[in-house]
Order: sequence, then C-alpha cells, then structure tokens
Amino acid sequence: MTGHRLMPLQRIGPAGGCPRDLRERWRQTTLAAGWPFPSDWGVPAVDTLCSAVTAGLDPVSPLCRLGRARAETGAGLAETLQDLAALHTVLRQPGPCPVVDDPDQVPSRLIRAIALGWADVALAEVGASQVVDSMTGLATASYLRTRLSEIYRAAQADGEPASDRHILVLVSLDLSRIEGWTRLVPMVLAAEAMRDVFNGGQTHAVLGQSVAVVLTGLDTKLPSRTVRLRSLICELLTADPDATSAGPPQVWLERLPVEYTQACELLTRLSN
Repeated sequence: MTGHRLMPLQRIGPAGGCPRDLRERWRQTTLAAGWPFPSDWGVPAVDTLCSAVTAGLDPVSPLCRLGRARAETGAGLAETLQDLAALHTVLRQPGPCPVVDDPDQVPSRLIRAIALGWADVALAEVGASQVVDSMTGLATASYLRTRLSEIYRAAQADGEPASDRHILVLVSLDLSRIEGWTRLVPMVLAAEAMRDVFNGGQTHAVLGQSVAVVLTGLDTKLPSRTVRLRSLICELLTADPDATSAGPPQVWLERLPVEYTQACELLTRLSN
C-alpha cells in the first residue's frame, strides 16, 4: 500500500530536496524558456506543488490547482503546459537552466491534471465572458480583469507600478431592507451616477449584486469626483420610490496592488 505516495514510475521526479530550491530552479528554467509575464508566475499553487513533489506525494491535485491558478491569471493552455514541461525538465536534469523538454514528453496523467484544472476556470468564464452586464449596463468583472491585465502589462513595460497611474473607486450599496425585483433598482441608479461623474473613458464595472467599481486614472480631480459620486447616488436613491429603502452608499478608493494576480484576488474579495 502506498497511500497518497507515488510508485517510483509515477513520480515526475525524485522525492527529497528543498521546495524553495526547486521553486527557484523551476522559475529560472521557465523564464528562460519564454514565460511571458514573470510577475504572474509565482502564484501560491506553485509553492503547494513544490512541497508535494519534494515530499514524494501525488502531484495530481496540486497540478489541478496550478492549472486553475494559471487560467485565473490569464495564461493560455499552451503556456501552462510549457511551464509544466519546465518543471518536468528540472526534476529530470540537474544543473542550472536546462533546455526545456517538449511538453509531449511530460507523462499524460500530469498533463491531464493541469489541463483539467485550467479548463475548469476557462469553461466557467465562457458563461461570464459577456462584456456588458445586461441589468446595469456596466462592464462585467471578467472584462475588468482584462483591462487590469492590459494596465499592468503597460506599466511593467514602462518600468512603473500600476498603482502610480490608476486606482479603483468602489461603490457598495446596502440592500438588506429591499426585497424582490426592486433590489435591482439601486444598482441601476448607482451605475447611472458612475457614468455621469466618471465620463472620460474610464472603465465602469459591476462586481456583485451590490458592489460596483470605476477603474480610473490618478488625477487632481479624483477627490472631488469621489465626493460628487457619493452625493449623486444619494440623490438618485432618495428620489426613486423603489430605492428609498437602500442604506447610504459607501464610496471609497482602493489602491491597486503590486501584482496583477493580487489585483484579481482583490476583486474577488470585494465582490463577496
């Protein structure tokens, strides 16, 4: 009986060693092989997989997690499989930055594990790939992540933090005292206010039933626009009989994190 441990022929490499050392060799190898966005590579699933491999545990579950993480950060399947090939190469060939194996040389069960994880996210996003939310007319969270990806890439190319150029303006509504279809009205009104106040090409998006966001550039008008946004939302909620039960809106600024992956995690937290 092997429990969760692998038979020798099933392992992708020998057990033992330091997860940190394996992680660094893997990172160097995959970057040398052409991983396009170095700042997106070091997701937590990488560390989980390194720990499992060096402990001699079955890598299938950690590989699924890595596949999902790669899809969530926008990596394509081909890039994801090439990254797996880099790990496979490092485990087979000692020494710094070996020549990366063809992905076809990786055992099929491992390719299947990481591909299934990647596909789970990709298929889930098919239904969420609509650019505009039909209720509010705001962009979807999926589109916002695409815009953020573009912003982070441009900032990286220019050698500047994305947070030096852009910021998130968050709007949260209290709908706890509203029932039925009228729960839709406050967010529709908030969307109207967002488009009115931030009308210079900014990205307006919906994150959930009661949370919306504006992705805007940093400028001297931002403080006054933020105050105006809250004021206008209050006016619209007060004037509409179907929205008067909504609590006062919360409007605040969120600084963009250092990494794009962290920005995606922030959006997920804000949407809950």
